[in-house]
Amino acid sequence: MKVAQVSMAVMGLLLAGVASATPPHYARHERSASAGYDYAPVTRVEPIVRQVRVETPTRECYDDVRYVESRPHISDPAVGGRTLVGAIIGGVVGHQFGSGRGRDAATVAGATIGAAVGYDAAARRSASVHEEIVQRCETRYEKRYEERVDGYRVTYEYHGREYTTRLPYDPGERIRVRVAVAVAE
Repeated sequence: MKVAQVSMAVMGLLLAGVASATPPHYARHERSASAGYDYAPVTRVEPIVRQVRVETPTRECYDDVRYVESRPHISDPAVGGRTLVGAIIGGVVGHQFGSGRGRDAATVAGATIGAAVGYDAAARRSASVHEEIVQRCETRYEKRYEERVDGYRVTYEYHGREYTTRLPYDPGERIRVRVAVAVAE
């Protein structure tokens, strides 16, 4: 009886192994489905192009001529002398008007006005005008349009059907695809 039990156990194990084994054509698909990826040939690649505005700064400089008048300072002897003479003449003329305290005020006002007139006459006579070259610069922006590749529209074929996707790169002659198998109910 022991031999019969052992042979029955061996026979049971062999039958269980045969029953659980899958046919060879199913085994290939199971391996493929468990991997989850396959390769498909690419049939067409089209770049997706967009227009982009590009601004390039350009600095432009030019020389600008301006005329500067330089007025002499009061410490210049010619200007100081004319200012003093103007103040004296103005004071004498102002002293001729008014009486009492009004005469003193007229003298001071005449001297002040005379000094201003004398300084102005001296400054105009000895003033000089000279050219001064100043460089002026401006930044201008040159605008132009460029075409940039924004991605690629890729068409590929898998198991007799055609699919299209968008990729950020050109995949070449073949593309890796994810394969998903689901039970049809």
